[in-house]
Amino acid sequence: MSSPAISDVRIRPMIPADVESVMRIARNLKDAPHWPGSVYQGAIDGERLPRRIALVAESGGKVLGFVVASVLPPQAELESIAVMADWQRRGIGRFLLVELAGKLKLMAVSEILLEVRASNRAAREFYESAGWVQTGARPRYYKDPEEDAVLMSLGRGS
Repeated sequence: MSSPAISDVRIRPMIPADVESVMRIARNLKDAPHWPGSVYQGAIDGERLPRRIALVAESGGKVLGFVVASVLPPQAELESIAVMADWQRRGIGRFLLVELAGKLKLMAVSEILLEVRASNRAAREFYESAGWVQTGARPRYYKDPEEDAVLMSLGRGS
């Protein structure tokens, strides 16, 4: 199966029918959070607080990746972003980030924050290449294994 061109990939809001695919993607990536389905269901529930935005990247009806952020204007927190291993390094993650940033701007968000494992060099380089800057660290933030979190920001002050 050939991979889609970025022009064949569309970003759309996550719907309940996407949750199983999103969980499968996360389970197959060691650095992605392995949330239960209820967390993803909550991310697409417009009545829950804090408000979240959840988007998927899909092509031909197949979910290739997703992004979830909590929204507390003027800030948002990127909680998770993942792209199927077979589809990584093809621009889908960047496409998800760009679409997310655009939607957050419409929601009066001027700064997006995240934390990432200090050892996750590929993710840190990806974020830096997209304009994120390191703003701090949280010692021993992660467990299994215990590790520092690197704090990063996009937007105001970046």
